[in-house]
Amino acid sequence: MTQEKSLLPRISRRHVLTGAAALPLFTILPRRASAAEFTYKLATGQDPSHPVNKRAQEAIDRIKAATNGRLDIRLFPANQLGSDTDLMSQVRNGGVEFFNQASSVLSTLVPAAGIVNTGFAFDDYDHVWRAMDGALGNYVRAQVEKVGLLTMSKPWDNGFRQVTMSTKPINSPEDLRGVKLRVPAAPMLSSLFTALGASPTPINFNEVYSALQTKLVEGQENPLAIIATARLYEVQKYCSLTNHVWDAYWILGNRKAVERLPKDVQAIVYREFDRSANDERADTAALSKSLRADLQGKGLQFADVDKKAFKAALAKTSFYKDWRGKFGDEAWKLLEQNSGALA
Repeated sequence: MTQEKSLLPRISRRHVLTGAAALPLFTILPRRASAAEFTYKLATGQDPSHPVNKRAQEAIDRIKAATNGRLDIRLFPANQLGSDTDLMSQVRNGGVEFFNQASSVLSTLVPAAGIVNTGFAFDDYDHVWRAMDGALGNYVRAQVEKVGLLTMSKPWDNGFRQVTMSTKPINSPEDLRGVKLRVPAAPMLSSLFTALGASPTPINFNEVYSALQTKLVEGQENPLAIIATARLYEVQKYCSLTNHVWDAYWILGNRKAVERLPKDVQAIVYREFDRSANDERADTAALSKSLRADLQGKGLQFADVDKKAFKAALAKTSFYKDWRGKFGDEAWKLLEQNSGALA
């Protein structure tokens, strides 16, 4: 969105002084202070109750306060402005200035972003944040900038992904064979489940609930926070804790829109989104521990699986070799610095 100019007329010092008796100064100043110099949009695909939106709104409020109202960012959650793929186009052309996107979907535009989704690469959050706040994260951010987007903070946490099903639990790699499973429009996830013998079906997130409800697909895979806030437990019966992929969220900015902001405002935006990244990470990690009990209470049946068996089954395929070839040795070495040898 282009810069919005104040509708107030220009008032010279002379006009203020000579007109003071007729128009007290306090009637002028509050109007000037409340007029936003820039009005931008931040779009997300998550339900309003998701930690992403809670912490994004907090960042927005702090940015508005710290800039004295010069920058007013309006939050549009739950794909209100379009699907993930629609919004990717909008943030590139400037129709939306900021957008929260998962690495798995961002990889359709920036292939290198998908390296963090490599199957069973990360065992826990210690490995994740060492990689993402270090050389691997810096590498991905540099690749994103090459397509005209800016990453507005360190990555946020989308969590470890789990498999849910309406027909049966997934206890072993063999249980995935022939299963029609919804995945996002993400080459890495389609490739992973194809290698494990499933039939992955790419569907935009705003259509997932209806696809499960109408039995277009048997199951899906997502972090527990998404399964809870999107109420997927209403149309799924089993959840297998596979931790097959960790996924990041990136707050992306349209480069021209960001660079249109004064430097001091830009610094505030980066600072506050970074602060909310830390808060959202803590939220998601805590939810991952508490949501199992909550979702069990709503009827979802959980299965703890042997993750090493899934990783071993994947290693018997050409999955790791193929993706190393696509990402290149430089990126793969950065990944393996934290994951250990994968292929």
